[in-house]
Amino acid sequence: MKDISFFMENIKILGIPFCILFLLLIGCTLGVSSNSDLPNPQDVDIDPLVDLGVTVTLTSIRSLEDKADLLNPDFFVKIYINNQEFTSPTWYNTKYVNNPNWSATLNVPDGQELVNIKIELWDWNPKGSTLCDINDGNQLNKDQYDVDLLHSIKTDRWTGDDYIGDASGYGRVCGDIKKAVLGRHICELWFTISQNDYDNDGLPYWVETEVYGTDPTVSNRGEDKDNDGIPIEWEHQWGYNPLIWDDHQNIDPDHDSLTNIEEYLTRDMNSDPYRKDVFLELDFMQESPDQISSIVPDEAFELIKNPFHRRNIILHISTTDFDSGDIIPFDDQVTFDEAITIYNTYFIHHDTNNWKRSVFHYGIVVYSCTPKGYGFSADDPPRIDYFPGTNAFIISSKQMEKNARQSITKSLAYFYGSAIMHEMGHNFGLRFGHPFGCDAQLSKKPWQIGYWFYQDYKSIMNYRYTYKIFDYSDGTHGQRDFNDWGALDFSHFESPSE
Repeated sequence: MKDISFFMENIKILGIPFCILFLLLIGCTLGVSSNSDLPNPQDVDIDPLVDLGVTVTLTSIRSLEDKADLLNPDFFVKIYINNQEFTSPTWYNTKYVNNPNWSATLNVPDGQELVNIKIELWDWNPKGSTLCDINDGNQLNKDQYDVDLLHSIKTDRWTGDDYIGDASGYGRVCGDIKKAVLGRHICELWFTISQNDYDNDGLPYWVETEVYGTDPTVSNRGEDKDNDGIPIEWEHQWGYNPLIWDDHQNIDPDHDSLTNIEEYLTRDMNSDPYRKDVFLELDFMQESPDQISSIVPDEAFELIKNPFHRRNIILHISTTDFDSGDIIPFDDQVTFDEAITIYNTYFIHHDTNNWKRSVFHYGIVVYSCTPKGYGFSADDPPRIDYFPGTNAFIISSKQMEKNARQSITKSLAYFYGSAIMHEMGHNFGLRFGHPFGCDAQLSKKPWQIGYWFYQDYKSIMNYRYTYKIFDYSDGTHGQRDFNDWGALDFSHFESPSE
């Protein structure tokens, strides 16, 4: 006791607070580690349930240039994950690579949150391959062609030259078509980045344990904890909090007339709630006795997509009905009443509340109809016109075949694509008199006054150019031109009663 009293008195004399000295003594006694001995964040296993690996998967490649219609590239891709290079096979002589079925995987350090990823698209050439432009140039380096990304192991999301909410869409990168000059090949590339996940529910371990409080060993896929109509994995993917209710029935961040609920319903077709998406279902008729097919060539769909994709409006075309996939029985002449029957049978399946009505435009390709192509509404009320609610159109395959036979330079796919894009323009609100020059009957031939009066309206909606210009106009061509693209009404096709 005497030794302790002496010790305490000396502490007071030195002016050292007892509590501080006591903690120092305890620390020394227990062997408290210095900062240099603390665990390194790089040594902390972010997901102790799996050996972490990151996979980059290609889903689509396409050229976006008009001049590429004459030259078919030989595409291949280089992917760098944490500076390790992976090179894809070469897809020769094609402008469009759908479902390339190639991916690159790298095992990554378990304690490293951010993974560096670089993607390059190349056009192979024996004299030296050319780097294609898949960067929109919104970063500091305007001449950058490739894309640099940072993937977070904690959140299973990435940022950098592609991110949630960017103009081109998440998981889609593309060059800026305005920069299309000689030697700069503007393309788009679709991809996904994923990491292994013990319960395969799309929610990484760190988010489950640190944010949502869910069990990382049990799949939560399909759960809707906040009862807002969309499951946890979709809300997490797109940056919503799955524990807080959102009005997804009315939220439309990209103003494409598709609510988040509808974006979720079309998730398997790569819809993006922050980038404009347009959906088209196209149904075909059985082959005619004179062996004219009503099935549209795949090349026509690629031609239609390009003008939209150049402007970051993604056109999704379904030729397989979501519900049945039936083909329309042959009929040598489809009347308007029969077109309504086809609509109700093969599109909405006699269900006036079918969710597809407010999501998909609907096209029918039949053997013959009068007129040879027109837009219509099958409800509110049924009518042939182009007023709000017009969401369907019909095209005669017999007429398309005739056009192709009489043309020296244009293919059957080109005529089909032109007709489909023209009729879809009506679904977007471009119609006779709106603007002037659209569907003007006196503009088809050189001896007609409209042919010259509307010559600056260089749009597929102008009958002078329907089979000559594969695009809507941007309004930059002269006095009586019109900016079709700026005037597209993405809600025009929806039923007025909705």
